[in-house]
Amino acid sequence: MLPTTMNAALLLGHGGLEQLVYRGGVPVPRPAPDEVLIRVGAAGLNNTDINLRAGWYSKSFGVAPGGAAVADDAGWTGAPLTFPRIQGVEACGWIVAVGAAVDPARIGERVLVNPVLEPAPGSLPDAVRYFGSDCNGAFAEYAVLPARNAVRIASSLTDIELASFPCAYTAAENMLSRARVVATDTVLVTGASGGVGSAAVQLARRRGAQVIAVAGASKANEVVALGAARALVRGSDLVATLGAGSVNVVIDVVGGSQFPRLLDVLVRHGRYAAAGAIDGALVELDLRTLYLKDLELHGCTIPAPEVFPNLVRYIERGEIRPLVSAAYPLAEVAAAEAAFTAKAHVGKIVLFP
Repeated sequence: MLPTTMNAALLLGHGGLEQLVYRGGVPVPRPAPDEVLIRVGAAGLNNTDINLRAGWYSKSFGVAPGGAAVADDAGWTGAPLTFPRIQGVEACGWIVAVGAAVDPARIGERVLVNPVLEPAPGSLPDAVRYFGSDCNGAFAEYAVLPARNAVRIASSLTDIELASFPCAYTAAENMLSRARVVATDTVLVTGASGGVGSAAVQLARRRGAQVIAVAGASKANEVVALGAARALVRGSDLVATLGAGSVNVVIDVVGGSQFPRLLDVLVRHGRYAAAGAIDGALVELDLRTLYLKDLELHGCTIPAPEVFPNLVRYIERGEIRPLVSAAYPLAEVAAAEAAFTAKAHVGKIVLFP
């Protein structure tokens, strides 16, 4: 019999770690007709969790008085959030209950959460929502989500290992797919020691591409072990080191001041894909570089429908491996986020109930 209450990490509002509280007595959600209830085995921590808490998605982040976010556009989709909110965009878990329209035979399935949710009824067709952002997520003992987003997986990996995949690896595979990476490409991956970056190194190698990784000096050996042919120290002069027009594709989650050099090292007709901006969202773009080199720039958020099912198959066939740096009890979510923002780790930090 299912419990009526659970433990969960609640986000009380935008701000610092003081806005995160771990509480018991939170009602266990009940699935709507087309939903399932999962018992969360583990939940990965991601930049988007940090960004949402801080209000980073607001266009006024860092501009409004005191650096506060403007409440009406600080959600992941640009809509306001309601609080308290249970974050956690990626998870591995087990289906323990189903809605009236879902086959009860699914109870007992082990699943990965595809965090990209279809638009809510009555909203615009492109109003895609995100699990753990636009609705409650996986930083709890139980979570509900649409049945189609709970994707069955058969794997010998632990819940903690599997929880490291959904968000980061989907973002990385989406960028590689949008940039049409093939075996003959040389791919430069920024932020290669982080969750998305380390995933991109593995997934680009899976496609047969040659990978050049950019990471901190202390992390170079680990990203090379993931499959990078070469690791460059973060802050290196990319043009001096690699040469102008030397790579086919840039996979970028960093942005910031290095952005112009990323376009300089691309070949003519090169492809640039971004799904993050951990070093700064505002960049300098010389339009002459863009149009004289016939470059492609891809902003990558919503993946094509085949990306997540493909990812599950890669995991089941052992073509990619998890990279978990640390696992924390959910009650220590604030400590886990502090460790995450310190950026001393390689790969993922994961929470478990």
